[in-house]
Amino acid sequence: MQELILKAPWIKSQDIRPYVYVRKENHITNPGQRHHLDWFQGIEPIYKNPLDLGDLEFAEQIYFIEESAFGPANLAMPRWVFYDCAVVPGFVAGFAHRTATLPPFLRKTLRQSPDLDWTPLSLFIIIPTMARGEWVAHNLCSVNSLLPVSNQFYGLGFLSKAFGLWYANVETCVGMTQWASPARKLHSHYGPMEILTSYTPVHSHAETLTYRLKVNVNSWMLFFTREPDLEFLETYRLSGMTVDPKDRNSLLLLQKKLENGDGPYFLSSAQIAAQSLTEPLAIYTPKQSKG
Repeated sequence: MQELILKAPWIKSQDIRPYVYVRKENHITNPGQRHHLDWFQGIEPIYKNPLDLGDLEFAEQIYFIEESAFGPANLAMPRWVFYDCAVVPGFVAGFAHRTATLPPFLRKTLRQSPDLDWTPLSLFIIIPTMARGEWVAHNLCSVNSLLPVSNQFYGLGFLSKAFGLWYANVETCVGMTQWASPARKLHSHYGPMEILTSYTPVHSHAETLTYRLKVNVNSWMLFFTREPDLEFLETYRLSGMTVDPKDRNSLLLLQKKLENGDGPYFLSSAQIAAQSLTEPLAIYTPKQSKG
């Protein structure tokens, strides 16, 4: 925990706490019990209920962050999608700031109401699937995308998703991100990233990567330290193939291999973090088990 505080000191602030926006029927039994991690231990989240009109303004503030972050890329959620497909089957997690102590730069940036005790700073939508222990990471953004670097809360987006995965005891996480999106550097650090699709025209953006990962909290601190993931290197080997995120033919070639039953194929979080979004990435496969 001390190492995390050095990287993201805001997390120890008494004015910032995690929140869970969830209907009562979806409350997690024994939250945070699966993954051995002390980052969020002993912190009682703020609970808000999407079925309660008294919590409507909290939802409006979530909408404001999401629309501001994704609207310019034409990826903002319609309200009915947020309600029908996100908060009714799943929940929203993130961090919120005590409204009474909001600094001026946040008051200018965020929609906020003096009638609310807490103002959301981030949101991570996570939805359970029919597969046992598997959840979909549907949406992630934070106020950082609206702030100059000097005012940002370092690691806010990463820690918002980390909290949601930890809180819900998620075993397997499936997610989607665009190859050209900076978010790819964040999403790859929660566990070994298996490629499910490399080219996804059923999505609004065909150049979308669908991934699956087994949540592994041992790798989470590497997001901050940028140290090599030795556990990954012990488990996976280079396949001899690469994928070029900016080349549609390269994405299609890998997609065909996936559809033919080749693989499984994985990406290295260390390589994703170290290079630009346009550079080719090495494809990894599991090492053969001994004996």
